[in-house]
Amino acid sequence: MAHFSTSDAPRFSVEVYQNEYLPEGGHEVNAIITVTSSGGGAAGGPQVPAPAAPDVYDGVPGAYDGGGVPGGAPARAAVVIMVDCSGSMDYPPTKMRHAREATAAAIDTVRDGVAFSVVAGTHKAVEVFPGNGQLAIADPLTRAQAKDALRSLSPGGGTAIGTWLLLADLLLGSADATIRHGILLTDGRNEHEEPARLRAVLDACAGRFTCDARGVGTDWEVEEVTGIASALLGTADIVADPAGLSADFTRMMEAAMGKEIADVSLRLWTPKGAEVAYVKQVAPTVEDLTARRVEAGPRAGDYPTGSWGDESRDYHLCVRVPAAEVGQEMLAARISLVQPPPEGVGSPPSPLAQGLVRAVWTADLAVSTAMNPQVAHYTGQAELAQVIQQGMNARKSGDAEQATAKLGRAVQLATASGNEDTAKLLAKVVDVLDVAAGTVRLKAKVAEADEMTLETRSTKTVRVKK
Repeated sequence: MAHFSTSDAPRFSVEVYQNEYLPEGGHEVNAIITVTSSGGGAAGGPQVPAPAAPDVYDGVPGAYDGGGVPGGAPARAAVVIMVDCSGSMDYPPTKMRHAREATAAAIDTVRDGVAFSVVAGTHKAVEVFPGNGQLAIADPLTRAQAKDALRSLSPGGGTAIGTWLLLADLLLGSADATIRHGILLTDGRNEHEEPARLRAVLDACAGRFTCDARGVGTDWEVEEVTGIASALLGTADIVADPAGLSADFTRMMEAAMGKEIADVSLRLWTPKGAEVAYVKQVAPTVEDLTARRVEAGPRAGDYPTGSWGDESRDYHLCVRVPAAEVGQEMLAARISLVQPPPEGVGSPPSPLAQGLVRAVWTADLAVSTAMNPQVAHYTGQAELAQVIQQGMNARKSGDAEQATAKLGRAVQLATASGNEDTAKLLAKVVDVLDVAAGTVRLKAKVAEADEMTLETRSTKTVRVKK
């Protein structure tokens, strides 16, 4: 284990779990990297009063003139809450009421000194509070003003989520904040925007802020909501019953307020001749980071991890190295946690933490073929997420044989790994006949909420039992 810290940031540590022994001619090295941050305080900043006036942004370049935190004072954290106010939020009318209550609960959770804003989303984005392209600085007065402004939230119009995200990006970018976070709620499909438009917006916003996305009810697209969270390194979930929104919004905001360090990347250095097969986050959710690599010097690349508070995550690294003879050993990879240097600073700061992945060639087959427990566990968890998606897609397309096989395998994996939550979700979609054999029967009728919950939460994992 290696760890580093600074006086005003969390302390990071890296632990490497692997079987470093390879057979003669072996070339694939697998390791689980556990990254833990601890010791951070609460996100916040100075308190500055802010005015309140609505402003509208319709996604047209030049239609929004930006702005900043009133008084020009820096805030360590900034958050924008995006609330779906499309016409479908009126069906049933209690949905909009619960959304207002949830937003109020989130506002109550914003800590003093945090810059914040509320945006109403339809086919355009309307800045509900504080207005004029500015972020308010949280204190008892601005929180009360913001909750009062929520009365203006009313359903009507279409859905263009990319426009909401663009306004959030402008607002968050106007604040001198180190932690930039969004919370997005939708109840429907992104019908007033081409998929390519949303994809382009997500590409533009990636790395600029993180975002948690929630779907309320059952009329939204799982791929859209999970795609937003994936691109912006946030969480995704379903709130099937709108009455559960307040509790969920409170938890999301509490997690956002706990973030202390942003823009952290996993830097991977590999020796000459080595090739990175993949880099995946495997806990608390499965997220493939391989394609997000940004070159960072000779034989080094950075993989984004977003913002951190007091938490721990696991990553699966697979590197292909040149085969060697028995008795030889090499450094297969060096992992570092890094942040970009502050503006105006020429040289990058020291790594937040480091870990080493080794390769040693041996003639002992019993040693070289033994799979590390952590690697085995997360290989199974990644397969679990994959077969659930494949099974649900097959079910939707009417391929009962394929759906039964894939979801049966999912039941096997979920049970073997102790992923009880996923096993319970699977039991709402299939009748389990034999857990060990993975023998299941598709249920004739499945509640839409149960189907969407399984799909949305399919990437959630459990940690290996040590």
